[in-house]
Order: sequence, then structure tokens, then C-alpha cells
Amino acid sequence: MIAFVTTNEGKFREVSAALAEASVRIVREDRSYPEIQADRLEKVVRFAATILDDQIPGDYLIDDSGLFLDAFGGFPGVYSSYVQKRLGCAGILRLLAEGKSRAATFETVFLLRQGDSHEVFHGECPGTIASGEAGTGGFGFDPIFIPQGATKTFAEMSLAEKNRFSHRARAVAALLAHLRAPKEP
Repeated sequence: MIAFVTTNEGKFREVSAALAEASVRIVREDRSYPEIQADRLEKVVRFAATILDDQIPGDYLIDDSGLFLDAFGGFPGVYSSYVQKRLGCAGILRLLAEGKSRAATFETVFLLRQGDSHEVFHGECPGTIASGEAGTGGFGFDPIFIPQGATKTFAEMSLAEKNRFSHRARAVAALLAHLRAPKEP
């Protein structure tokens, strides 16, 4: 059993659905943990692990994700949660007004602790920012993000559709490859 440490119910739904298809069961540990201000998602989860290792018994999984806008050198990136709370989707749309590039990438980094080891898994989803909000599903910036190869925002997609494209689903695939790999004796 793996505890997924997150206060975000949407993240838990996405990850547990993707893992359930592979018969991997997780439980939600609904709690927050310290997140340092850093320039990379991996630094955030590695720091969090130094705290959680003493607080969470057994195996656990943590996630940090962000929306990286090309027009702003990757901002909001690691600060996406804060920017979502302060500016929301409407604020991002205002920032991209006046012809700025709408290219963006969603990224996720997982850290899995099993025993004494920590493994990190990455997932990316390139796409564009829509001209306006669309859809009622998902969470965060989902109403304005259209993944490459799609015509709908994440918020317009079912969970199964989103998991075909998303950064988090790609990180889950990397995690599953690790979990399925033969273990050294």
C-alpha cells in the first residue's frame, strides 16, 4: 500500500484512477507539507521528503506540478499553486493578452519513498493556453490548458480523456514502469 500525500482531491482522483488500471492501490493521506521556494519541481519534492520521512510510516508518494508559460520564461512554474489562488485562470489570460506566445507546458514530478530509497519520476504535457476558460471538470488551470494534439481544454475532458494526455498520467506511467521492474535481490 502506498500513501499519496496530498490535500488536492483532484490529483488523488487522477493518480488513483491511473494506478487502479494497473492494479496498484493507493490511499490518500490528506495533509500538507512544507514546500520550499525553488526553481525546480524536483527540489520541492526532495525537500518535502526530508520532512515526511519522519512523519509518514511506510511507503508514500508526493507530487509537485506546475504550469510553465513560454512567454514568461516558465513562470508561474513552481509557483503555480500560489498564482492559481491569487490570479486564477482569468489572471493568466490577462497576462497573455496582446499577442504574447500562448505556448505552455504542464509538468509533474513524483517522489516515491519505498523503504529507505527515494525515486523521482517526471511527466510533461506540452500545449497552449486557450483564448478563454472552457469546461467545468478538473481543477487549477485545467479550464485554460489545451494539450498538444487535442482540441479541448483539460476541463472539458473526462478523467479518462485527460489521463491520455496529461503530465500527471505520464509521471504515473514512469512510476508504474519502476514498480513493475524486476527488483535487485
